[in-house]
Amino acid sequence: MSASANKKLMQDIFAAAANLDPAVRDRALFAASLAEDARWIVTGQYSWSRTFTGKEAIMNDLHGYVRTRLRDRTRTVAERFIADGDIVVVEAKGDNVTPEGVRYDNDYCLVFRLEDGKIKEIREYCDSILTERALGPFPAPSRDTL
Repeated sequence: MSASANKKLMQDIFAAAANLDPAVRDRALFAASLAEDARWIVTGQYSWSRTFTGKEAIMNDLHGYVRTRLRDRTRTVAERFIADGDIVVVEAKGDNVTPEGVRYDNDYCLVFRLEDGKIKEIREYCDSILTERALGPFPAPSRDTL
C-alpha cells in the first residue's frame, strides 16, 4: 500500500475509536487491521516496557489490562499523522479516567509499521511516570506464563 493509503487507514482507525459517543465508538477496524503476528513495543525502562507479540497478546494482555484500569469512556484522540512508505507516525492524546477518578491524559507518539494493509508493529512512546502514577505498575507475568 502507498504512504497515503496507510495514512488513511490509520486516520480511519483513530476516527472510529475516538468518537465521543460510546454507542458509535468502534475499535473493530483496529482489531481487523492488526496482523496476527503483530508486535506492540512499549518503549522505556519501566514496568510497562515490554513487547507484546501477536494479536491475541496485544488485544488481551495489553488492551485487556488497560481496560481494567480505565472507566468505560476511554479514548485516544489523534492530533497528527505523518506517513512515509510503510510507516505512519501518530501523535495522540489520551482522554481517560481511572475507576478511582484519576485523569489519565497521556501524550503519545505511536509509530506504526504496516505491511499489505495490516499493522505489523507499533512502537509506543509516552510519559512513563504518568502511566505508572495513574494506572500503576504493569503486572509481572504469572508463573503459569513463564
